Amino acid sequence: MSQLRADYKSVWTSLSTSKEDAFMVVSGYTDEEQFHADAEDTLDILRATTGIRPDDIFLEIGCGVGRVGRVLAPFVREWIGCDVSPNMIELARRRLIGLENTRLQEISGYDLEPIPDASVDVVYSTVVFMHLEEWDRYTYVLEAMRVLKPGGRFYCDNADIASDAGWAMFEESRKIPPKARPPQISKCSSVPEIHAFLKRAGFDQINVATRPMWVYGWGTKP
Repeated sequence: MSQLRADYKSVWTSLSTSKEDAFMVVSGYTDEEQFHADAEDTLDILRATTGIRPDDIFLEIGCGVGRVGRVLAPFVREWIGCDVSPNMIELARRRLIGLENTRLQEISGYDLEPIPDASVDVVYSTVVFMHLEEWDRYTYVLEAMRVLKPGGRFYCDNADIASDAGWAMFEESRKIPPKARPPQISKCSSVPEIHAFLKRAGFDQINVATRPMWVYGWGTKP
């Protein structure tokens, strides 16, 4: 029996049984230098959107193997990496050796239940929403609102269906026979979707922007 897309724990655990497999499914390559360069690019985006402050507690939804956490942790008070896959958590643990201000938390795939209310300053999720159903994306936005302190900041992104690259990805996936589509197949978002999620969740100071292939949004908890 094929795996269901929404059975995130089963799907992502089976896709990450080795370091090489995990790297490929997270980024599409295994080159460490490229991995680091992409993480630095994410830091630049976070600096320009949520900001990165020395006293911040950051939480990442879908931290994978700790790609971003490794380069972000030195700049903040604490970095918390949440992921549905115990295999990803273990690989992230190895990557983060020596960084005493990091913490890893396995989650259900549908919420941030182990994280207390109003306990973190920034929640972000990058290159994760494409693997989630739309309602599960929104649930994570709601969960971000719950765990953020007042004045806390949130960031999320996804492939933009209105961009040429996003449309090409959409078409590539569409052409796969329905019964052959893998459960982790990517699905795009749009500017209106991201804006609606942030607005309906109650965020203030909402911004949504695009860059080649990507749409990304950020906002502040009142």
